Amino acid sequence: MVNHVTHTMFGFGLILLLGVTPLWAQDLTNADCADCHADTGGDPAEVTMDHLLGSSHEGLECLDCHIDITGLPHEDALAPAACAECHDDVAADYLVHGRAVVGESSFIPSCSSCHGTHGILPSTDRLSWTHALNLPETCGTCHEDSTLVADTSIRFEHPIRVYAESVHGRTSTGDSHSAAGCKDCHGTEGSAHKILPVGDPGSTIAHANIHLTCGECHASIAEDYILGIHGQLLLNGHVNTPTCTSCHGEHGILNTADPRSPVSPSRVAEATCTPCHESAALNERYELPTGTNHSRVDSYHGLKSRAGDKLVANCASCHGAHLILESKDPRSSVHPDNLQNTCGECHKGITADVARRPIHEGVTDQVSGVAHIVKLIYLGLIFSVIGGMAFHWAIDWIKQVRDVINKTPQVRRMEPNEVFQHTMLAVSFTALVVTGFSLRFYDAWWSQLLFGHEGGYAVRGYVHRLSAVLMIFGSIWHLFYIILVPRGREFIRDMAPTMNDARQAFQKMGFNLGLVKTAPRFERFSYVEKAEYWALIWGTVVMVGTGFALWFDNTVSNWISQEALDVMLVIHYYEAWLAFLAIVVWHMYGVMFNPEVYPMNPSWITGKMPEDMFKHEHPAVDLVEHRHVVRTRVPADGTTMAGREKLDDPSRRDGPTN
Repeated sequence: MVNHVTHTMFGFGLILLLGVTPLWAQDLTNADCADCHADTGGDPAEVTMDHLLGSSHEGLECLDCHIDITGLPHEDALAPAACAECHDDVAADYLVHGRAVVGESSFIPSCSSCHGTHGILPSTDRLSWTHALNLPETCGTCHEDSTLVADTSIRFEHPIRVYAESVHGRTSTGDSHSAAGCKDCHGTEGSAHKILPVGDPGSTIAHANIHLTCGECHASIAEDYILGIHGQLLLNGHVNTPTCTSCHGEHGILNTADPRSPVSPSRVAEATCTPCHESAALNERYELPTGTNHSRVDSYHGLKSRAGDKLVANCASCHGAHLILESKDPRSSVHPDNLQNTCGECHKGITADVARRPIHEGVTDQVSGVAHIVKLIYLGLIFSVIGGMAFHWAIDWIKQVRDVINKTPQVRRMEPNEVFQHTMLAVSFTALVVTGFSLRFYDAWWSQLLFGHEGGYAVRGYVHRLSAVLMIFGSIWHLFYIILVPRGREFIRDMAPTMNDARQAFQKMGFNLGLVKTAPRFERFSYVEKAEYWALIWGTVVMVGTGFALWFDNTVSNWISQEALDVMLVIHYYEAWLAFLAIVVWHMYGVMFNPEVYPMNPSWITGKMPEDMFKHEHPAVDLVEHRHVVRTRVPADGTTMAGREKLDDPSRRDGPTN
């Protein structure tokens, strides 16, 4: 009997337990959740029920949001809220956020990423994460994250930072709710949750819709834009026509008074209008004239603008800022019938004839009329007068060169062999400089003149490499000369730098400054010639080494890194500048522009130089005692035949000059 009663009670209890448990699970309350989720002193993994007080969800039960929890204890301590249970329309819009760009990704924000968790406030509340003044910071949580930006291939890395410096961002920081924020431009169809990528035709930031988006705030400007030529092209489906962001920028829109703005008076022509109106592709497509900006820059308006005048007329002053119409449109501000009024805005009392003068055709560019005739007269005058002056001084200079070559007596400074070495060096160096810099400055007039023709680029390359081979050949020749030839070995000994060269360099500078009374007495080679020679040796080694690496870069790249090859390119380019400027500043002065040797030291042509020039340049060399000159002094008039013969004796000549 006892056993029967016991079994009956056990069975009844089991039935009761099995029957009641589901009901108990379905009747969980906030109080049940609070047994575990009480205030734990700020632990973010735990929440207190007080967090719902004052929020938009105050009065809701925990299971109204956390519908996946069916019993206690539950395994998922962070069971996500099912926002779509109540906000199904918003959830449908939000599903598109980011997915067209990154697909299914952990980087796509959830509802709580933007709205928070338990303390969600309406967007009208100043403390809400989605309030207009707080939204940039909320969006920036993801869009300023460098890791997210890199992994999702978002090309705009700092949109929030740039926006903060814009006219919209600066306005919003002043507690103004009217300034455009993230959702105003990126939300679609009035929904802040339906954010579409730029490539979606329905996106508010799609090219064809940008004027509509900006027009939400700037209605009259958008209307002007769409009535203008740019807007009409846009409506006709042209994707390369400018829209609001093309001129003003995207996130970093600045006030037109800001000098950094691309539409500021001082920058609008070059920064905004020129990129399109000087585009060869666009001008060809729309049959527009080229060179409009160039002609403006050369005009009075352009020159004043470049000088910093902020009040002088710019593109928008004449054509309008947004309602830009073709000149043939009677409503256009640049229609011939309206030019007097347009120009009269600045030039009060201007006549119709003066106003119709082509503004994009400078006086010097006119091809008809009296001004064109005067232009042709002046061109002829310039050619004849300046050309005549150049011819006059050219023949005078040639005459002086001939006189210095024929002047007697002469001292042989260079052997024919040495003259030939110098000639190879001069020709190859000049060709290398011209062809090398024409690659870097391909759009310069002299580069276009030499290599601007069809196939000119290939010709430039051939000449550059041929000149390099010629220089290398001359360098090898010189190397064998100074090793194998006695005169060459003596040359290299005399060219070796000494401490005396340093002393003479300081003495020369002191003498020129008036600090020293006597000038240094140079021997066969001065410090000027020695410095130039050894700089030439160093530069040749550097240029040949880097030049070969760049010439055969495909092969060399198998042995060295691309970074090393880039370093060689930098060295090659700037070493070329160093060598070129050294020749112009150091060498050319010493052998030509120095008043003591003008019009030139002729030894690079004949191997000889006048005796008086030699004495001035190398006073420490005694023409009698020096081992390379005759033992008997040559009479001043040069009439002694024996002296002449000894002076020209190859075994008794001085060495090569610089």
